[in-house]
Amino acid sequence: MADSGDSPATQVPEVRVIGIRGIPMVQPGDDLAEAILTAAKAQGTPLAEGDVVAVTQRVVSKVEARVVPLDTFQPSPFALAYAERTEKDPRLVEAVLRESKRIIRQVGGVLITETHHGFKCANAGVDGSNVGGMDLVSLLPVDPDASCRTIRDGIRQRAGIEVAVVMTDTFGRPWRHGQTNVAIGVAGMQPFRDYVGQTDTDGRELRVTTICTADEIAGAAEMVMGKLDRIPAAIVRGFAYDRGEGKATEIVREMALDLFP
Repeated sequence: MADSGDSPATQVPEVRVIGIRGIPMVQPGDDLAEAILTAAKAQGTPLAEGDVVAVTQRVVSKVEARVVPLDTFQPSPFALAYAERTEKDPRLVEAVLRESKRIIRQVGGVLITETHHGFKCANAGVDGSNVGGMDLVSLLPVDPDASCRTIRDGIRQRAGIEVAVVMTDTFGRPWRHGQTNVAIGVAGMQPFRDYVGQTDTDGRELRVTTICTADEIAGAAEMVMGKLDRIPAAIVRGFAYDRGEGKATEIVREMALDLFP
């Protein structure tokens, strides 16, 4: 919300999304909170109280040593057979299988799986792009919510400010072409804004409207981070999120309520 000095009713709604350039190529064990703070300050947009910091899954996975050689994975008989049938690297297939709780569907060379976190996505989030080598793959962090808390706490300790952190990854969506960034980790905010029980402009009571603001933040941040621009983090400034100890695991729909299990 823009700070004009006017009452909330007269302020013009405004949210800024600022890409953070200058974050160096990270290595396992690096201090990502420090790297984000330093780069944001160097470009003239230091982090401020109430910001949301969006970070890509890829940069967190690198810091947490979750970018690994394909030779780490010894293909099983199933992986070998599937790879031969689909002309895929059997080591990559094995990596997907190990990162999966179950296989939901096989479509050509794509495995739609449920990860150990509960996320339903293509190839269990295993990806070989932007990892620093042709024979490497990136795996999702073991606990993305905990990873976000570590970044949030690091920023608090170094800068003395409270921010929220959202980890982003690119997922496809049922019924729609193209992909969008979604939140796979959250810290310092509630992932939803719940309108249930409130009334609309016609006086009707809202019964099911719950907006996933964490996903909205992730999607907005992608517009300045991109896939090829080497901008692994962004600031979302001016969004009045609901503070709290929310988790991205809350976003995963329970099986009993999932119409597309």
